[in-house]
Amino acid sequence: MVNFKKLEDLARLIRYYVLVSTTTAGSGHPSSCLSAVDLLTTLYFGGFLRYDLNHPKYHNNDRVIFSKGHSAPLLYSLYAAAGKITESELKTLRQFSSPLEGHPTALFPYTEAATGSLGHGLSIGVGMALNAKIDQLSYRTYVLLGDSEMAEGSVWEALQLAAHYKLDNLVGIIDVNRLGQRGQTMYGHDIKAYQQRIKAFGWHPIVIDGHDLRQIANAFGQLGKIKNKPTMIIAKTLKGKGLSLMENKNGWHGRTLSSAQFNLALAELGVVNKKLQGRINLPARLTVKRYTPESKTVAKNTNLALASRKAYGQALVKLHSRYPNLVVLDAEVSNSTYAETFKNAYPERFFEMYIAEQNMVGVAVGLATRGKIPFISTFAAFFTRAFDQIRMAQYSGDGSHINFVGSHAGTSIGQDGSSQMGLEDIAMFRAVLDSIVLYPADYVSDEKLVAAAINHPGICYLRTTRADTPQLYKRSEKFPIGGSKVLKQSTNDQVAVVAAGITLHEALAAYQELLREKINIRVIDLYSIKPIDKVALRQAARQTKAIIVVEDHFEEGGIGEAVRTALQDVEVAIYSLAVRKIPKSGSPDQLLRYEQIDRRAIVKQVKKIVKY
Repeated sequence: MVNFKKLEDLARLIRYYVLVSTTTAGSGHPSSCLSAVDLLTTLYFGGFLRYDLNHPKYHNNDRVIFSKGHSAPLLYSLYAAAGKITESELKTLRQFSSPLEGHPTALFPYTEAATGSLGHGLSIGVGMALNAKIDQLSYRTYVLLGDSEMAEGSVWEALQLAAHYKLDNLVGIIDVNRLGQRGQTMYGHDIKAYQQRIKAFGWHPIVIDGHDLRQIANAFGQLGKIKNKPTMIIAKTLKGKGLSLMENKNGWHGRTLSSAQFNLALAELGVVNKKLQGRINLPARLTVKRYTPESKTVAKNTNLALASRKAYGQALVKLHSRYPNLVVLDAEVSNSTYAETFKNAYPERFFEMYIAEQNMVGVAVGLATRGKIPFISTFAAFFTRAFDQIRMAQYSGDGSHINFVGSHAGTSIGQDGSSQMGLEDIAMFRAVLDSIVLYPADYVSDEKLVAAAINHPGICYLRTTRADTPQLYKRSEKFPIGGSKVLKQSTNDQVAVVAAGITLHEALAAYQELLREKINIRVIDLYSIKPIDKVALRQAARQTKAIIVVEDHFEEGGIGEAVRTALQDVEVAIYSLAVRKIPKSGSPDQLLRYEQIDRRAIVKQVKKIVKY
């Protein structure tokens, strides 16, 4: 039985907490919080949420994601009302030493995932809801959405995928408060527009007055009856609800009260019972059923050459029995990335994300927060459209343990042309804090680096090659993250050529040609671009006249810049052979030659340096 009088008093207390924290901070978004207070107060303290406050990571806790992350003061205020934060701690909002940041991050222990860049939360919720289905757990995932962010395409990517996977354990809550940052949102208070669109995407919509506690409670009470489709609660609300100064008025987004306005607000709120504490029901105690994947083998490679993209799929199959939490996602190109090798072996752990890369990354974040180890794959070029989701993942704690695999990298993919060529991907992933960037040159190193990526706690990017390339290494070879391999060297090397992936094979061909002319060069496989092997590079800088970096990537942010940064305090000439022209359709050999990153270009540059 819902105690509506207590909920009214708790809502008043939570409004007070929102106002006192944002007024003290002098910044924040109190009006955006106030519109959602009644919705979240009822969810948390009306007997609907199941959550162990003393164990935030408990596997069967319901999850609540604030996709409208600027409402973070409301998130913190809810836990103050639950007795987990004091008023004094709330007053540290947005201070440097406080875990209560302006938008939710992993510093606050009750944050499910970092949000604030709008349009991310529902995708993350899809990942969490999928995880509950995988582990056969009863928890629900709730996602609070703002009406402004409903203009984001990633939200609609998530909507259609959630319906496709029949996620009846996923609940969205749209806070339709009509006003965005600069005025009315696209549909304002046209609730029917939201209802029609949500229903068309395969969800069950429930329309309510977002300030009527009984309607809110009735909506949450219906959830158990809705099967095989997710639910969206579409709540008509007023921005700044409860304060006549800002209620339903433009110009209050991201604006806090002055001291005088705060005192007026307190008088309008009425008596606030600071001793009141909300109670949250505990979740069902369930044990995650043990999943022990059967060990499976892949067809033994009898060819002398194999593309690293093909080795990727084989590696996943070989590793899954050792890493049962491994899951694989792909953006409808699994027959090109060769993620389908894993799909065919373990279909229950493969999830088709279709051509919606932003949502795919968000889903991976949700899965990672719940303890899964996601590998997600598409063409390297197409990860660029999801960079916002990639960069935000780094702030989500456990949610950053994601392995990205980009195939069809560089101009060497050939005839498909420039739109399909990943030429910015290394720069993009290098820019992410604490990420690792790996680029294998053969199938042996690819398999070893996939295994290494699993044990890295953060974001990892593995760049694979489209073309079949010859085996370079014995299966006993080790490939530690941060290492490199010196494939050719002598005591009288004149130049060191640093390459990775496809250009390493060009460097080896150039080595043979130069050797015939009695010119010795050192060839280094820089398979770990980040972190980079400074020791090997510094040794090469000391022992040769110059370093040539050859890469199938734009110069800006690529391998050459990584090498220059590593050797910034070393006196050595560094030359960069990189993609500098807009590529065309053509054969791989034609394109490598056109961009002057092939064996001929390497030979020419070496001879210029040694003045042969």
